[in-house]
Amino acid sequence: MPQTLIRKLEQIAPLSDEEKQVLREAVVRTKDLRPDEDLIREGEQPTDCHLILDGVLCRYKLLPEGKRQITGFQITGDLCDLCGLVMGRMDHSVGTLTPAKVGIIPHQTLRRIIERHPRLAQALWQETLIDASIAREWIANLGRRSAYQRLAHLLCEMGVRLNAVGRVADGMSFEWLVTQAEIADAMGLSSVHVNRVLMQLRSDGLIVTNDNTINVLDWQRLQKVGEFTPDYLFVSSSDGNGREQPPAA
Repeated sequence: MPQTLIRKLEQIAPLSDEEKQVLREAVVRTKDLRPDEDLIREGEQPTDCHLILDGVLCRYKLLPEGKRQITGFQITGDLCDLCGLVMGRMDHSVGTLTPAKVGIIPHQTLRRIIERHPRLAQALWQETLIDASIAREWIANLGRRSAYQRLAHLLCEMGVRLNAVGRVADGMSFEWLVTQAEIADAMGLSSVHVNRVLMQLRSDGLIVTNDNTINVLDWQRLQKVGEFTPDYLFVSSSDGNGREQPPAA
């Protein structure tokens, strides 16, 4: 079941058959979630970690006046609350944006894995550092890039991340069920502004949207527009099955 996590971690370090089996056995049960449902809330003290098996979730902060700032999108293969294992308390909330399924890994199991399998411990540590790297890139997006650049950058990031877990079809096409209002909460924009930017990206021949699918028509140009380089994601040049990742500019 946690094959997407194994696929991700193998891009950080090669895993033995034993280490892969340890990860497969770590998930003790699964949980189905509805859209717009909190998985864990700020201030809670979790005893489990959650591995996303399907769907899209987000990390977010809820401001006193009720406004939400999405601080990261979480996809298949992500351990969306690994920080709770070390910190003991969540400093942000994690909620669903689409129907989702998560695998539950008890903290006790993760601690045992870390103690007995140093290479897995290092891979999980690097995974948390990559999360921090993504957060820094998002800060740069919000602070210094235009709305057009922000959205182009986001689409590039999600394309690379989804490709890394085998969720991108030939021709750089991927399912994207996140609404324009949710993108607005992540990009610091209004829904109307997001709609205008998407229209501009389509008009410029960079993407085509069809129902819940985004097809990138010109990957090189989209990267250039968004000032995107994938270095901060620390993914290998192939997806683990010999297929090349989208090329860097």
